[in-house]
Amino acid sequence: MLKTHLSHSKLLLSLLVLLCIFAQPLAAQQGAQQGAQHGDSQAMTVEQVKIKIAKLGVGDKAKATVRTKDGVKTKGYIAQTGDNEFVIRDRKTNAASTIRYEDVAKVESNRGHSTARNIAIGIGIGVGAFVAIIFITIAHLD
Repeated sequence: MLKTHLSHSKLLLSLLVLLCIFAQPLAAQQGAQQGAQHGDSQAMTVEQVKIKIAKLGVGDKAKATVRTKDGVKTKGYIAQTGDNEFVIRDRKTNAASTIRYEDVAKVESNRGHSTARNIAIGIGIGVGAFVAIIFITIAHLD
């Protein structure tokens, strides 16, 4: 009985080590991608902002978060675009804010969860299920 318990413990330990080995490169890759995105968004030119806003489109589904150079953060949807400025409306209050393209420091799309976040959620669920199975198996061995 003790030999069986020890062999199960070794197996579980080796599986956890393998899981850690595979999870580290994924986390490092996600961190590098986020760092690259962060660096790109800090140096946005007026043309880059116009392109980003144009890609988002106009209307209720064009959700965005805009941070201006003076640090003001505005969340909502793009209601109107122009040559020098655009209008973003708050989703809750429907209050309009007119923002000049040259005042924008960062534009983020709010279309849902990122791929990296979805992968992290999936890994978390998988690890949780794996640990639960381990504990149930150990509890039934005694």
